[in-house]
Amino acid sequence: MPDISPAPSFNTVQEAYSRLEGVVVRTPLLESPALNEKLGGRLFLKCEALQKTGSFKFRGAYNAISTLSEMQRRQGVFAFSSGNHAQGMAYAAKILGCKATILMPEDTPRIKLENTRGYGATVVTYDRYTESREEIGETIASEQNLTLIRPYDNVQVISGQGTCGIEIAQQLEEKNLTADLLSAPCGGGGLMSGISLALSKLSPKTEIYVAEPENFDDTTRSLASGTRQSNSGDHRSICDAIVTPTPGNITFPVLHDLTKGGLVVSEAEVAQAMRAAFQYFKIVAEPGGSVALAAFLSGKIDMKGKTVVAVASGGNVDTDLYAKVLNCEI
Repeated sequence: MPDISPAPSFNTVQEAYSRLEGVVVRTPLLESPALNEKLGGRLFLKCEALQKTGSFKFRGAYNAISTLSEMQRRQGVFAFSSGNHAQGMAYAAKILGCKATILMPEDTPRIKLENTRGYGATVVTYDRYTESREEIGETIASEQNLTLIRPYDNVQVISGQGTCGIEIAQQLEEKNLTADLLSAPCGGGGLMSGISLALSKLSPKTEIYVAEPENFDDTTRSLASGTRQSNSGDHRSICDAIVTPTPGNITFPVLHDLTKGGLVVSEAEVAQAMRAAFQYFKIVAEPGGSVALAAFLSGKIDMKGKTVVAVASGGNVDTDLYAKVLNCEI
């Protein structure tokens, strides 16, 4: 898809914010006095699990599709996704009156597959461990003359995700606060790079950290080395939403310039954060959407006496897995 701008910027995020106003949910920024007392600081949870389609992905999907030409919309759009971009694309396409074809892993949580089909998209599945979604996706898009909208390496997708950062800055300002620290889940880096671009102008003193699950810490290692690193592909994770193989070509330079580093958490710490989201905020957060909260709760960075924001990026978790988490079986 030809992007309007060669690279995302604060200006493209602002443009997306105007485009999405009245379309997306201005999700709440919640805090729990009881949890703050335990942590010794003020922790705010940005609840993107309450966004349309249950994750922040709707922001970028709608922004990207809305910038297409009439001809591109008529021919249809294509995306590959582990689930949340899929649902965002499917629903955005439905709203904007164009067909969507989505390539999804065979082991995608059932709720994400069902919801994507429910929004009217055509779903094609593949084996994420033996097949390349990029190769399959580009073939399908080319053969059917569909516009490919990547889940994170797309300027308009990144810009749409960045509107979450504008909201965070506004919501804190309404409380006469600014964030000392912010962390959000990071897969390919679309959400993190978009938020970083927004806060680079609206809250430049905020230190930003990516959050990742263990064995899928490619962005953390990339930031430390200064070059894009990859995961081995030998591991599995309950954090299905953010198990991408390597940082994006477009997203990594933004993250390299605007973030302080990465925070890596275990699956046990993720499960604990999911329970905390339920207990203290009454929010259902999926595993991948809980890694930033997990990083703060597990003390990966000192937050005592500070104001911090954790983004809960999605809430699309299968009921069986969620029940095991709440019952402390994971």
